[in-house]
Amino acid sequence: MRTGPVAFSLSILLAAALTACGGDEQQGGSPPPPEAGFITVESQPFTITNELPGRTTPYQIAEVRPQVTGIIEERLFEEGQLVEAGEPLYRVDNRLYKADVASARANLSSAQATLKSTRLRAERFDKLLKMNAVSQQEYDEAQAALGETQAQVDAARAALETARINLDYTTMAAPITGRIGRSTVTPGALVTANQTQALATIRQLDPIYVDLTQSNQELRRLREALEAGSLEKVGEDKALVTLLLQDGSDYGEDGSLQFSEYAVDESTGSVTLRALFPNPDGDLLPGMFVRARLPQGQRNNAILVPQKGIARDPTGQATALVIDADNKVASRSVTTERAVGNKWLIADGLSEGDRLIVEGLQKIRPGAPVTPVKVDQKSAPQQAAQGDAAGGKDQAGAATAPGEESTESKESNAQ
Repeated sequence: MRTGPVAFSLSILLAAALTACGGDEQQGGSPPPPEAGFITVESQPFTITNELPGRTTPYQIAEVRPQVTGIIEERLFEEGQLVEAGEPLYRVDNRLYKADVASARANLSSAQATLKSTRLRAERFDKLLKMNAVSQQEYDEAQAALGETQAQVDAARAALETARINLDYTTMAAPITGRIGRSTVTPGALVTANQTQALATIRQLDPIYVDLTQSNQELRRLREALEAGSLEKVGEDKALVTLLLQDGSDYGEDGSLQFSEYAVDESTGSVTLRALFPNPDGDLLPGMFVRARLPQGQRNNAILVPQKGIARDPTGQATALVIDADNKVASRSVTTERAVGNKWLIADGLSEGDRLIVEGLQKIRPGAPVTPVKVDQKSAPQQAAQGDAAGGKDQAGAATAPGEESTESKESNAQ
């Protein structure tokens, strides 16, 4: 009889314990699928723009060299100033050249006087020949002397013109309008005609050329895409070109493409393109390294996705994780064509309407179910930063999942 109540009490306690255990298991059931932030892939028109390296080149360049020999008497310009075409730059001692002009003028006068006498003699012989007063031979000799004297006059006139030209060359003028550089000679220096060393260099900088280089392989790919119809041509050879300076800032003036070189550089395998830019303030100087953006084609259905949504596997293949119709993660192999800011231009692998995962990538794997959460593309970078901070907390073990007790809490409750 004593064992009956004791056994009944033990049964009640055992049942209560089992009920409590069952309640704990029911309360701590399987967690929901992790959240995955996604964007919906959309197609949009996109202009294919190449960013090419280049170097500035003067629109015109002229080296000032002497065309006569002499001593520099005077320099007539300030180094670095803007000079106009025809403006005097140097003056050479011209006394010898003035004497040459005077001598040539005297020779011409002498030849002209001789010509007058010879012409009168030839005219007399012409009349005498009609009266048979002179022989035919004498008449012919008079005509020959007249022709020879005429040639001497022409030669004397040409010598005078040459002497005048040399006298003009003693004042060296600017052949073009532009900015003149430093002078390599000073007054008192001896210069010689057609010497190899230039006295100064003039460069026209407004407008200014920018010579760009583009790989022949990339140019060929663009042409193939245009021929295949996957790209629409933006413009002809006069396409608009924008410029980036060395510090990355935009140059305020737009340029135009002038021509494409029809030869490939053997050493670099590149093709030269030349663009023309206005340079009213002289901000562009010859020899500067710049980068130019050149539009070359239009893609009407381009796919642009954030770079953080594309990863690389150990083989280097670009991959993307998308959410399928069953809200499960699917892996896609994609082909990236080029980087456009913080996005990739996708050539193959993604289609319009795909749900590309861009957040929560650390907590998911292909084939696993997820809870889709649409992400605003404009605020995605900020949300990603917040997500990374929260993820860091989880990895450090400083926070626990909702509904899960820590080990210390369980031990405290047991006690």
